[in-house]
Amino acid sequence: MGLKSLFSAKPAQKVAADGKDYIDLEEAASGSEMFDGTSRMMVRVAEIHKYEDLRDYANYVYQGNLLLLDFSSIANDDIVLRRVTGDLKKLVGDINGDIAGLGKSMLIVAPTGVRVDRHKARGGAR
Repeated sequence: MGLKSLFSAKPAQKVAADGKDYIDLEEAASGSEMFDGTSRMMVRVAEIHKYEDLRDYANYVYQGNLLLLDFSSIANDDIVLRRVTGDLKKLVGDINGDIAGLGKSMLIVAPTGVRVDRHKARGGAR
């Protein structure tokens, strides 16, 4: 699937009860595969609400994928936040990956062989 094909197909627009046009994203995305087998790595944006959510996200990283994790919903619970970040640090240590904060409520969890550049690029490539 090429980049052009993502933008060329026009999904049918619908009219809501209030008379405004909208596009049903679920309908527009049906038939398009997220992982087509040609990519070696996927990037997932996820949100963690409780410690138990971590297992699925850890498996995703173990499979060689990159995770952008929003932890804003547990940011006020210091105990859960420490457990989650501690377990993620152990995970990336086990697989020789990397972890870094992004802003005040996001983490980048990178798989084996991927490192996070912690220097912010300003006005040009480094």
